[in-house]
Order: sequence, then structure tokens, then C-alpha cells
Amino acid sequence: MRTAEIKRRFLAHFEKNDHTVVPSAPLPFEDPNLLFVNAGMVQFKPYLLGQVTPPFPRAVSVQKCVRTPDIDEVGKTSRHGTFFQMNGNFSFGDYFKEGAVKLAWELLTGSVEDGGLGLDGDKLWPTVYVDDDEAYEIWRRVAGVPAERIQRRGKADNFWSMGVPGPCGPCSEIFVDRGPEYGAEGGPSVDEDRYVELWNLVFMQYERGPGVGKENFEILGDLPAKNIDTGMGLERVAAYLQGVDNLFEIDEVWPILDRAAELTGKRYGVSTSHIAAQSHPDDVRLRVVADHVRTGLMLIGDGVTPSNEGRGYVLRRILRRAVRAIRLLGFEQPAMPELLPVARDCMSPSYPELAADFDRISQYAYGEEEAFLATLKSGTTILDTAITDTKSAGGSTLSGAQAFQLHDTYGFPIDLTLEIAAEQGLSVDEDGFRRLMSEQRTRAKADAQARKTGHADTSAYRAVLDAGGAVEFTGYAEVSRESTVRAVLSGGAPLAGAGEGDEVELVLDTTPFYAEGGGQQADWGRIQLGGGEVEVYDVQQPVPGLVVHRAKVLRGEVRTGETGFAEIDIRRRRAISRSHTATHLVHQTIRNFLGESATQAGSLNAPGRLRFDFNTPGAVPASVLTDVEQQVNEVLMADLEVHAFVTSMAEARKLGAMALFGEKYGDEVRVVEVGDYARELCGGTHAARSGQLGVVKILHEASVGAGVRRVEALVGIDAFNFLAREHLLVSQLADTFRARPEEVGDRVAQTISQLRDAEKELEKLRAQMVLANAGGLAAGAEDVRGVALVATEAPGGASSGDVRTLVQEIRGRLSAGRAGVVAVSAANGGKASLVVAVNKAAREQGLSAKDLVKSALSGRGGGNDDLAQGGGVPAEQAPALLASIRDLVAAAVPA
Repeated sequence: MRTAEIKRRFLAHFEKNDHTVVPSAPLPFEDPNLLFVNAGMVQFKPYLLGQVTPPFPRAVSVQKCVRTPDIDEVGKTSRHGTFFQMNGNFSFGDYFKEGAVKLAWELLTGSVEDGGLGLDGDKLWPTVYVDDDEAYEIWRRVAGVPAERIQRRGKADNFWSMGVPGPCGPCSEIFVDRGPEYGAEGGPSVDEDRYVELWNLVFMQYERGPGVGKENFEILGDLPAKNIDTGMGLERVAAYLQGVDNLFEIDEVWPILDRAAELTGKRYGVSTSHIAAQSHPDDVRLRVVADHVRTGLMLIGDGVTPSNEGRGYVLRRILRRAVRAIRLLGFEQPAMPELLPVARDCMSPSYPELAADFDRISQYAYGEEEAFLATLKSGTTILDTAITDTKSAGGSTLSGAQAFQLHDTYGFPIDLTLEIAAEQGLSVDEDGFRRLMSEQRTRAKADAQARKTGHADTSAYRAVLDAGGAVEFTGYAEVSRESTVRAVLSGGAPLAGAGEGDEVELVLDTTPFYAEGGGQQADWGRIQLGGGEVEVYDVQQPVPGLVVHRAKVLRGEVRTGETGFAEIDIRRRRAISRSHTATHLVHQTIRNFLGESATQAGSLNAPGRLRFDFNTPGAVPASVLTDVEQQVNEVLMADLEVHAFVTSMAEARKLGAMALFGEKYGDEVRVVEVGDYARELCGGTHAARSGQLGVVKILHEASVGAGVRRVEALVGIDAFNFLAREHLLVSQLADTFRARPEEVGDRVAQTISQLRDAEKELEKLRAQMVLANAGGLAAGAEDVRGVALVATEAPGGASSGDVRTLVQEIRGRLSAGRAGVVAVSAANGGKASLVVAVNKAAREQGLSAKDLVKSALSGRGGGNDDLAQGGGVPAEQAPALLASIRDLVAAAVPA
């Protein structure tokens, strides 16, 4: 039975039993504790915890999952894989233990004709928590399983939690006996290679507290309702029903492995054992390739792109492990173009979007492999040298500094360094490596913080925050207000006051000034304080919640406790707000054309201009940029209302508001809508209507890193002024070329082509002129102690290529039987150069062109004994260089 069919039957069985079918959540799900969804219940956690009322009492899903803590075990066992699919049925305060057991048993043992999976009930072994007598009796009574096939196990095996505070409870696992050829008899308590877990029924009724491991945590109490959360491993069930030994041999994975074996010329299954842990190393590597290629496909399909942090780093590591594994198997060519299409064909029956989006997915995967192959080429050489040196010195450990250099300078991942070192019998000083990494991160954070703190100690800012609490920002609703000075600081140190000309940092109790953040530049403005006035030129949050105004005292004095009137530069704020709204529109429109994976990777919103970075694998065609620009401006013409409101994160998700991966959001979030066109989580300021933006003009698009592109655009009057200048320039060119404006581009291209042709002709003529006198120069060679010497200056305008050609032409016309030296100097761009050639007879007398050039130029220059050149001295020294060659030749030849 194919994997897609098992999935279909699972969903159909529970849908028939009044469960709502819920689509899989994306792998990079927004959960503060997880990089990726690692269990089927993740998207249902708010319902299971009672935080949100579930919209249905029962649900069923097949959830995509990724787990990487045991990545080094992939391929070595039959149980470990990075990507897997978890079939799950859920009850939110509806049925409990008996209902879960009954539904699971019916699906597993039901006949294939009736929609079941057709397993033999006599081969199924349930396990229950050690003191869960209720579950034990249900298995006896409802499923009719004899007592000898029901095993009781402890907390480590049969008590479930996510490993972090949250829902938990006793569980009942269902194992299938694969037969004596797979191991010892006696049930799952004896041998989990022979008895493979298919399904885990979690009776979720408690909430766990913090703790470490599977057993060391406290039970905080009962959940608001008793819930059911089950997980049936789709790959494990497929392996059993398809009669194969492990998940790497099922229909969704085997074709990838088989193609990798074909590419490498390896024969899978060298080991005759059914136990994965006893497999040949080549089999393990083939499994790694198959697993990791499939996982990479699924991650990129869900919008993850390779990077050096977070989710992107996990993806990068997985793809690079696959590439390294297949290279260790002997395949030296790019492997992803051979394997990724196979993975697509395996998975698209269940996930058709993979086929539709394959062009984008493959661009990221192929680009990552190409980049890694370059890294391997340089990094492996350095690592091999380090390993050899370490072994030669009798050492057994690579230093942390060496591992850090490989990572920091050559982009060589630490996990790869660990693997290669282990293969050579060496360990790596991981503590030293991580210490250096930590120091680097600390420096990077300090540099970033310096922008906000001006290199000041943050303790003074924290003291101000602790004393008065967070500063209230009122700038969404007003542009000026009365405020009280809570603190005056300079370089992070508190001051009693400041006078005219001083540059200070002011903390107000409330402020209309927007602190730089979220890509939006800070407000500027002025604060009137009694008889004093300050000009605010920057606003930052050196510590969260504390808004600090950097300002210069224009007149009078500023003291703590004074009340004043704070007013922002309204013109600047409006210009920045228009740019910020334009960024939202550009973001949404780019996604409209490139797909939802084109997510924001950074932005800058400044007065009249914006910069927007986004994830996409390749350059955006000019035609698409034109379409994006047109659609954005059509939205401006529609004059849509811009509306902001605060809501819960769960409600924002339901509304489809865009959130950025990696950003931290609280329970309450601010949503900014531009009509029904764009909806995004955002803390910045915006225009009131899209029509206020006037016009948006995209200037250009370029790469700023692997898989990240940048567009820059002008907004409002800045865009209008740019277009006006462009129009004037086109008009002037049209007059010059006596052409219509729309013909200017073709006429300019035609003119440039003609100029290039003319330059080529000039080069030919110049070369002919330079060479025309070669014969005469050779005939007029002077005699220096029997050596025929030609020392002359090149004609004006001769290129370096022309000079080399001239030197060789003259040398060719000298008598072959007589020693000859040719030296030609040239002056270009204020600098003199020298080219020297000697013939065979001269070399036999000990004359070397390279030595002559280096001696004339005081060690500069290079080449070989028959032709050399150098330069870089002032142009007026050209004649002296030739005189020097005469003296050197005379000195080198005996009288």
C-alpha cells in the first residue's frame, strides 16, 4: 500500500468518525520553543492547553514534521529520520481513552476492502504506563488483546510531553511484531528493532512544569479538559505494509536512494542483516542522502531558505550533509539536479504544491550545493593540512582556533569539521570553538548595540527604566505633547542638567517621537523646556521599553524634572510613514508575483525612499519589476484606507496577517492593513490612505547575499522629482539624436556599438603604426660589447599590449646568431613602464630579461628570462630606464 494511500485512508477513517480534517501546518510554525513543527499536536497546543476555545471537538491531520537533535543517527538505525509525517487524531474534551483505543484498533485491523489497513491483530503489542490500570483494561475489553501482549512501562517510555512546559499525560503505544528474523522474542520491552512502534495514543490530562529529560519534571495539575492526542508515524506504517526494513526503503524515499546508488555505482544492501545498525557504511551514507534530500525539498517548499542562522542554518546543514555523503560515495559532480527531481516526484502525490513550485525550490537547493562545493574545495584543503599537522605532532585534538578559522574564514560548518576529524581519529576542541563563536557574537551584538547606546554602558539606562518604568509612545495618535524629563544623560552617565551647546540624551515620561526600529528611521524634532530648547536628531531604545532622545541644547538649560513641549518634525514623519506604507505594498505585490516564499528579509524606511530585502533564489526579471511597480501604483490610485489595530496573535493569524520568521511577537500584536490588499504585523507609523503616497518608483534590484535580493524605490515627491529629471534627460537626448523619446534607447545602443567598432579599428591602426618601424629599429641596433641593443620609447598612446608586441617583433628581426636585447619604455597616465626581451644567443651569454627589468626598477617587475616587464615609476623616468638597461647590458658582458 503506497504511502499516499495510507494517508488517505487515515484521514477518511477519522472524518467518517466526525473528525474535522485540518491541513498540515507549515514546518516553520510560529512557536517560541520550536524552529520547526516536531509533532502533530503543535498547531493544536492552544486548544489542548485551554488557551483558545477549539472550533471543533474532534480533529484529524497528517502533519509535516522535522526533528534534528539525532541527525547524526540518521541512516544508522531504522527509526531516525529528519523529515517525517505524523498522522494524528485529536479530541478536545470529547472522547478519551476508550474512544482513542477503539478508533485506532478499528483502523489498524480493519479490512482493506472496508477502508482499514488490514494488520493482523495477533501481531500488535500495546504498552501502557506502569500504573494505568484503566488503559490496560480497555485494551483487554475493547480490543480483546491478551494480557501477555500488553506491557507496562515507566515514565521514560510511556509518559508523554513535548520536553518543555505544556500538556502531558500517560500514553499507550502500539507496536507490531516483524518476526524472529528481526530480533529477540518478548515484546517491545525486550527488542524495539523486532517490535516497531506504529502509534502513540496520548491521554493528555496534565500540565507539566519545567525540567530536564523525560522524567525530571513536576506535574503542575490537571488540564481544563481531558484531551486525546495521537501520533501514528506514516513512514513506519508504510515500511511495515510495504514489507521493507526501514523508512528509507518506502515508496516516498527509496527512489531517491536508488538514484543515488546508481550515480555512485554502489550496491545498496551489502549487509545481509535486517538490523540497520549493522549496515555497511555505504548503505548508511545512501540513507543519509535520501533522507536529507527529501527533507531539504520539504523545508524549501515551506519557505525556509539556506542561511547561517536559525531555520536557514538547519536547512543548510541538512543539504550539505547530503552533498558530502554522496561525495564520500564517489560522486564528484553536482548531485542535487539528479536527486531533487526524484524527491519531488515521490512527494508530490501528497503535496502537489511541490511540483508547482519546483523552479523556486530547485534554485535554492542547486545554489546551496554550488556554494558548498566551493567551500569544500578550499576548506577541505585547510582542514586536511590541520589534521596532518596535528597527527605529525602526536596530537589527538584539533584546536578550537583551527575549527573557528575554518568556520569564520572559509564558511566550513563545525559539524562537518567534527565529522571529518572523527573519520581521521581526531577530536575537536568544541569548547574552545564555541568560546570563540560566543566572543564573536558578543562583539557583533556590541557593535549593533553601539548604534543604540553610543557605546555607553547600559546599566544607567536600566536604572532609569527600573525607576520610572517603560516610556509611553503616543506617536500613533499625536505629533506633539507635553512631557516631563525623567533623566538627562551623557554617554550613559546621568547628569543633573545640561547647557547650551551640550549634546545629551533625554528620557521623557511620554513621547510622540518614534524610536528607530522595524526598519523605520527615527523621528527628528524639538523639545521646548521652560527657557531652553533642544533639537532631537536621533531616537533609540538602548534597552527595551526605554526611549532615549539624542539631542543638542540650542539655548538655555535642560534639567531633570522639567516639563516641556515635545514636537516631532511632521514633514519628516509623513515622508517616512509614506515610505513604510509603500514597503508593505511592495512586499505584498512581490509575493503576488513571486509566491508566498518571497518574504521580507530586511528593510529601511527613510524620508522619500525605501529599501526592501526579500528571499528569492534568483534575480527578478525586469518585466516582473515593471509589473510590480504598476500594481503598486494602481493600489495608490485606489486610495485605500490604512488601518491599524491591536489583536491577539491567534486572531492575526486567522486574518492572514504576515509575520516575519525569527521575529518575536507577544500575545498582543499590532496589525496594519492597507484596505484588503495588504495585512502585516507592524509597529511602525503609516500614511492614512494609500493615495497619500503619490507615486512609487522602483529604481533597481540586486543581490545582497545568497538567496536574498534587494529593491530600492522612491516615494512621493522624491519619486516625482526623479521622474522629472529622467524626463528632462530623455528630452535632451532625443534632441541630440533628433529622435522621438521612445527611440532614444535604440539610438544610444546603436551609437555605443558604432563607437566600439571604431575603437577596434583604431586599435588595429595604432598597432600597425607601432609595428611599422620595427624593422628600422632592429636595423639600427647599437652595439654594446658585441650585443645588439635596441633601447627606444614607444609611440605616444601605445597600450601595454602594443608595447609587448613591438618588443617581440623587434627581437624577431635581430640576427639569430648574435646576442640581442630589446628594451622599450612607455609613458601612460603619469607612469612609466618597461618591457625587455632577449634572444637565445643573449641568454646563452647569461643575460636575463627578468633580471634586467628588476635591476632597472629596483626589484619591481616580473616575467621570465626571455620576456619581462615592470613599471609604476613616474613617467619622466622613462628615458632613464633605457639608459639603465644600456649600463646593465654593458656590465653583464665581459669586455
